[in-house]
Amino acid sequence: MSSSPATGDRRRLGWTLFLLAFAQLVIAVDYNIVFVALPDIGTQLGFSRQTLQWVVSAYGVAFGGFLLLGGRAADLLGRRRVFIFALALYGVSSLVGGLAASPSAIIIARAIQGVGGALLFPATLSLVTTLFAEGRERNRALAVWGGAGASGLTVGALLGGVLTSAYGWPAVFFVNVPLVAIIIAGALIVMPRDVAHGSHRSFDLPGALTATTGITLLVYVLVQGPESGWASPSILLALVAGLILLAAFFAIEARSDDPLMPLRLFSNRYALAGMLLTLFFGATLGALPYFETVLFQGMLGFDALWTGLAFLVPAIAIFVGTQLGERMATGSGVRTSLVIGQVLSVVGMVAFAYGISPEWGYAGLVPGMAVLGVGQGMVWTAMWIVSATGVAHEEQGVASGMASTSLQVGLAVGLAILVAVANGVAGPAGETAAAAGLVEGTRFAVYLAAVGTVLGLIVALTLPRRAGIPAGVQYAPAE
Repeated sequence: MSSSPATGDRRRLGWTLFLLAFAQLVIAVDYNIVFVALPDIGTQLGFSRQTLQWVVSAYGVAFGGFLLLGGRAADLLGRRRVFIFALALYGVSSLVGGLAASPSAIIIARAIQGVGGALLFPATLSLVTTLFAEGRERNRALAVWGGAGASGLTVGALLGGVLTSAYGWPAVFFVNVPLVAIIIAGALIVMPRDVAHGSHRSFDLPGALTATTGITLLVYVLVQGPESGWASPSILLALVAGLILLAAFFAIEARSDDPLMPLRLFSNRYALAGMLLTLFFGATLGALPYFETVLFQGMLGFDALWTGLAFLVPAIAIFVGTQLGERMATGSGVRTSLVIGQVLSVVGMVAFAYGISPEWGYAGLVPGMAVLGVGQGMVWTAMWIVSATGVAHEEQGVASGMASTSLQVGLAVGLAILVAVANGVAGPAGETAAAAGLVEGTRFAVYLAAVGTVLGLIVALTLPRRAGIPAGVQYAPAE
């Protein structure tokens, strides 16, 4: 009789993990699902070539700017409560996006989606890291969560291709509405209620305003800079304002009794390493789906449906990598998992770049994508394990926000640099030369991403062979 409650609790926790992984899948899928539909959106809504990018960028800027605030909200307002609210916001904005009849309407909807994602991502991650005990249990939970998230980055392109071909571009927005409704209903039934801690902590309004505005401006600069020109007045003004606001934010945090982002977290070597690992991941591995899409459509001439199907290989490989990463992190240590994952990623990128050839076609890309996907999945799981190690229960939300902000900033920086490099190598040319330029430019960008991944490998090598909290060190929040 005494075992029944424990069995029931485990079953309830299992369903909770399923919902968290499902939510993470929705976030990841939605980031890439729009890429394949962009040409149809641009044509039917009358976007110019210059403004079409904001269908993607509006989401990225809002998502990156509000992540830290989202992590703080999860810690203070309750992770389950923020999780459900963020899902509702995501569903409503998706419905508005699918109904949009003008460029401004869909851009606003995408920005609101980005805010919803910024609230949802740290709430989801911190629920995983607080509901499951540090060690084997948390590692396994993060592997399930990470498998859904990492695979979603490529499944999004697959689903986008299928939906756009069958039902038109609005379907890539409408699909979120029933999915979000299912997750909310499930969360209300099985997810543990938030526990009140009787804390008098505050939102740190000055810190929240300076951080959110400063990060939003910085991400805007990184996203819009290549398009507007780095020396344009609007970019320079946003850059200066963003840097001033971020400097003010750190000054406020250093003096605050209850900071939005406790600076002592930087003394946790795992939290700091996690931020660096997510930064380099975003700048290199996170940017590769863009180049895969360009190759599938530009070099191979795939339509939306075949572009989506082409992502099956990396999607399966990434999922396998997340599960291998958990087993290795639990058995041999997270450092080993990170090192092997990054080595495989570098080898896979080199093989992928070498295989870029119109003569070899899709078959030439498969070996590199398979090895790269396994390595990418291993790194994805392991870096989130590192980010949560040694962080107090009360600060898991903000720690998740810090690491995911680094990921988003890395993605914006990396994509801007890699696209600029690829376009510079390709250069302006006629149709025949342009095809060759696409191959050479993309190949060079992938090689450069491999070099960037080595930086992440160096960070991984600084970790102990067996990650754990050093004896005598506590990272609990100050009283």
